[in-house]
Amino acid sequence: MAAKQAIDTLTLADARAEHAQLVAEIGHHRALYYQKDAPEISDADYDALERRLAAIEQRFPELAGAHSPTATVGAAPAAGFGKVKHKVPMLSLGNAFEDEDVTDFVASIRRFLVLDETAPLDFVAEPKIDGLSLSIRYEDGQLVQAATRGDGAEGEDVTANVRTIDDIPNTLRGKAPAVLEVRGEVYMRREDFLALNKAQAEKGEKVFANPRNAAAGSLRQLDASITAGRPLRFFAYTWGELSEPLGATQSESRQRLADLGFTISEPSRLCRTADALLDYYHWIGGQRATLPFDIDGVVYKVDRLDLQERLGFRTRTPRWATAHKYPAEKAQTLLKAISIQVGRTGALTPVAELEPITVGGVVVSRATLHNEDEIRRKDVRVGDTVIVQRAGDVIPQIVSVVANLRPADSHPFEFPTHCPACGSLAVRSTAEKADAAAEVVAVESGSPEDGAAMEDAEAPAPEETVAEPDGVVRRCTGGLICPAQAVERLIHFTSRLAFDIEGLGIERMRLFHSQGRIREPADIFTLEKRESERLDRIVTMTGFGKKSVEKLFAAIEARRTIGLDRLIYALGIRQVGEATAKLLARHYLTVDHWRAAMIKAAEERAAQPAERKPELVGESYAELCAIEQIGVGVADDMMAFFREEHNRAVLDRLLAQITVETYQRPTTTGSPVVGKTVVFTGTLETMGRSEAKAKAESLGAKVAGSVSAKTDYVVVGADAGSKATKARELGLTILTEQEWADLISGKTGAPE
Repeated sequence: MAAKQAIDTLTLADARAEHAQLVAEIGHHRALYYQKDAPEISDADYDALERRLAAIEQRFPELAGAHSPTATVGAAPAAGFGKVKHKVPMLSLGNAFEDEDVTDFVASIRRFLVLDETAPLDFVAEPKIDGLSLSIRYEDGQLVQAATRGDGAEGEDVTANVRTIDDIPNTLRGKAPAVLEVRGEVYMRREDFLALNKAQAEKGEKVFANPRNAAAGSLRQLDASITAGRPLRFFAYTWGELSEPLGATQSESRQRLADLGFTISEPSRLCRTADALLDYYHWIGGQRATLPFDIDGVVYKVDRLDLQERLGFRTRTPRWATAHKYPAEKAQTLLKAISIQVGRTGALTPVAELEPITVGGVVVSRATLHNEDEIRRKDVRVGDTVIVQRAGDVIPQIVSVVANLRPADSHPFEFPTHCPACGSLAVRSTAEKADAAAEVVAVESGSPEDGAAMEDAEAPAPEETVAEPDGVVRRCTGGLICPAQAVERLIHFTSRLAFDIEGLGIERMRLFHSQGRIREPADIFTLEKRESERLDRIVTMTGFGKKSVEKLFAAIEARRTIGLDRLIYALGIRQVGEATAKLLARHYLTVDHWRAAMIKAAEERAAQPAERKPELVGESYAELCAIEQIGVGVADDMMAFFREEHNRAVLDRLLAQITVETYQRPTTTGSPVVGKTVVFTGTLETMGRSEAKAKAESLGAKVAGSVSAKTDYVVVGADAGSKATKARELGLTILTEQEWADLISGKTGAPE
């Protein structure tokens, strides 16, 4: 190596030039070493480059920065990952599984936008990479922060680790928006995954179940130098916060991301019909085995960004995009036993205990059987050979029985009539929606390294996505005396979409509950105060180290402030999942308003238990039922919760320990309808009913399904019926479709 000028004789200009050269040279050698396993220089020579760079930065600290190689490799392990709130939520995608689902997707967009079959409507189709979602924030072209998706609203800060991935530029090429959040997927190529597993096995270390797990575990290392040694890659496919548009269409914006220095997922295609989308899907399916990376489907997105904006979002997914999944992989194995799980709402869910089998790259040893009617319909018996699949590549389930392999001495399974946890009678009732227990059936895979959460697997929310087969569910009547329900409620309370307390997972919660340390939610937040003086005792009794317990206390403290929607979801009220919790938070805004309204509504319902017409029950109950997508069924389950004095006391003790943030509606600066309650009735002509509702909500209005004295505006289209009549009787403000359009566009003031 040629002699270098002594650092103490360098001018700032000389140092700046050499610094830039060293950064580029080190980046080049890192790529050869970490990604291609083909180093050009010895370790000693590489170390000399890094030492030279560090010495220059020590003398000229203005040259050092967060993007420097000195800040990205070899850092001491962090104490844990910080939390990052996404400026723009990172949502999931809706799923299509059959060809007709794609046809329906295209048709639904045309209906929403009121487009006839001849109107042009383009889509971008691209492979759906099976990796870990990531959001990377750039300011003035420099990488400043990176975070995992987490729950969509808040993820983990993995900035230091992301700086070690050579596919991700620290400095963007060309002119970039002042603020740009690039979103995409961290993944591992198959050949790199196989090489990594081979190296892990040779060292006697853990091997990974599949490339997705390997990528997730590698990204979420507390020591960034371990991440740097893993062959991670990144595909960019969308964006979050932007200071200026990347283009007018999805396809233009994709190309702009490529121009800025990102790799985009290919091969993609511009399609103009549902048939063209399906042709692409089947073509990519034929290429799937030859692609260098794993995909689990393809993604379709409306190309025009102005149409994406009009279509907007549902609670969890955009209306303008969907993922078309490939069929679930199946495998054959032995059903060794059927166990019964008791969920937080008392539902008894049968679970098949299987001889472990690999399905789609994941080892499965348990699968849901849904309910007793489903067992009877499929005639599933202990000892059977069964066909297992992962529905949507996530939830394992029994598809069928291989009848000719059934043992001669088998007999039908007898479903218990009493709760296995507390012995209380278990009664049959109509299965409205899947209980949480139906989705916690273990997918026992080679889990991500160091507990890397499978946070981006598109596991369904309990209330919204996993429809039970037609039939009934059997529920334990033990209620609060049932230990299984109590501990399942606590597990739900600390789950990812609720309080998301790191270090207080399923097994630890069960342990603390069995020891009497945590019996209700408030106990979580008093745990440190009660146990800190006896820290040695808690360490001894739990089997966790002192540092582990201290980290747990810190994680609990960090979640002492919570959003209203998360609190409502965390309480585990039957039929109140993530989407419903957000609807309630958006309507009531503060915990005091929500709590008071629920108690009042519960009192009204108790006085009129048989009445099914909300307006005849009481004002607060009618207001609750009028919230779009709530209705009497959900309202009555909430009333059952609030009628119980014990539940109200549990909630109040919890509220004494935490701070609940006021729910923040979407930014609606200057909106004339923010906070107003609107009802749409009749046939709208300039836009579909769904688009009208979505637009109103985006402007901060509350859309109700029925008219009451608290309704601010009733927008009437053609053939308006009883809602318009009731609005006139109540003397409410009635607007035509054009008057509504003028109001929200600012052409007219708010009616008196």
